[in-house]
Amino acid sequence: MLRGPMTVKLYRYLEDAAGRWPDKIAVQEVDGSFITYRELDRLSDRMRDRLVELGIRPGDRVGFWIRKSIDAVATIFGVLKAGAAYVPMDPTAPPTRNNYILADCGVAVIVIENRFEPMLIAEPSAQGAYPAILVIGGAGGGVHLRAMLDEKDRHAEAPSAVSAPVRPEDLAFVLYTSGSTGRPKGVQLSHLNAVSFVEWCAEIFALLPTDRFSSHAPFHFDLSVFDIFSAAKHGGTLVLIGEEVGKQPLELAHLIADLEITIWYSAPSILSLMAQFGELESRNFSSLRFVLFAGEVFPVAHLRSLVKYWPHPRYFNLYGPTETNVCTFYEVPTPIPEDRTEPMPIGKVCSHLEGILIDADGRAVEKGTEGELCIRGSGVTRGYWNLPEQSRKCFVEVAGATYYRTGDIAKEEPSGNLRYLGRSDRMIKKRGFRVELGEIEVCLYRHTGVREAAVVALADDTLGMRVHAHVVSKDGRTLSLIEMKTFCSEHIPIYMIPDRFSFHPSLPKTSTDKVDYQTLKFWSGG
Repeated sequence: MLRGPMTVKLYRYLEDAAGRWPDKIAVQEVDGSFITYRELDRLSDRMRDRLVELGIRPGDRVGFWIRKSIDAVATIFGVLKAGAAYVPMDPTAPPTRNNYILADCGVAVIVIENRFEPMLIAEPSAQGAYPAILVIGGAGGGVHLRAMLDEKDRHAEAPSAVSAPVRPEDLAFVLYTSGSTGRPKGVQLSHLNAVSFVEWCAEIFALLPTDRFSSHAPFHFDLSVFDIFSAAKHGGTLVLIGEEVGKQPLELAHLIADLEITIWYSAPSILSLMAQFGELESRNFSSLRFVLFAGEVFPVAHLRSLVKYWPHPRYFNLYGPTETNVCTFYEVPTPIPEDRTEPMPIGKVCSHLEGILIDADGRAVEKGTEGELCIRGSGVTRGYWNLPEQSRKCFVEVAGATYYRTGDIAKEEPSGNLRYLGRSDRMIKKRGFRVELGEIEVCLYRHTGVREAAVVALADDTLGMRVHAHVVSKDGRTLSLIEMKTFCSEHIPIYMIPDRFSFHPSLPKTSTDKVDYQTLKFWSGG
């Protein structure tokens, strides 16, 4: 699949596109501002030169705290060209969380919008030095990043550097996901991990230079890997969709039609909302060629409705944790029968990977028997940043080969397709994001008025998953909903905040005095 070791550099996709399609629009924002491939390549070169001048070397990490924009895309490619790994912050997350990530990952440079600078607490990196900070005046059109670089050059021009000769195994980015200990954990992804996935996409999907790729997922979410790098590989246009528009089904539907998106990729939740509230019958969506969804189960009723409105695209269910990106796929046959109630299968393992199902003892199960899905191959992470013990536990050796344990329970059907059955732990997917229920509980216990807290999740046709927090206060009073949601917003991302809170004199316990989560699910209506 890969043409040779020299192709296993993510930034080569941009360099090749700039050579083949220099004047083609590479990235477009919803306000109409855009940048060509030649301009994006040059702007990312300037970012590379500045980072190298600041001392960035291969293996370093560079954090960026910037809203989704051309400025952010150019920063990503500049970091990669310098041989470093990019570490994206969630601009909507609590500052405490972002500061923890920057410190945990030991970033050497932080690129940050001026609006977020007051929230930044610079701490020594893993090497003991304080990170350099590059402040840009805003985000949009690439003008702010360019202005910052111009200003720096007026004081001391950065010497021209060459893009780093990275190796396939070198770190390309670190994406932080929810952690069961109450702290986010960084998934390490190499150039080979990402490139093998992008090359697999090129085999499966007939992507073209005329395609217009949606960028609905935020850059700290693994779905963005497809958006950014598949668009660059094929010379397509990446259309950036910000957080505000991305949550509004009617506005989003209009945007897809008006900007003639051809490749859509998102979590099912927003597609469900568009099917219900997007007034899809009122617009022309004939440009759509592919609708890709991943990150959570797509309720069949809403998928069926969407297909009725959009009958012409090809639909794919893509499955995989951040640690593997997409590892199985299934093309949805359309139309969907009216009597179908079961969710779509997650399909078969991608060609650049291998998968097996194992039992509780770590042995491969027979066909048709449920087991934990384990994956190995070029797309699989090396582990978690600065968490060697947790990394070790996530891998298992079966018949002399090492596999990543996804924690997902599946079963192979007679057709050869895998069907997702659930989790072996307390991790869920909400709006496509990984959510460890234990991290929400840790957050609740930080509240000075909380004595006990337990969180359960239930399937919900509208929300995908509904998170319900059960709380016992220290003095018996009912804490206000506003107080609890405000407190949570200061410690965890918005998508992790419980949808419902219930207050009790005590929580149900098992015979071993542990929280009885099954009873709590019953209390929650499950």
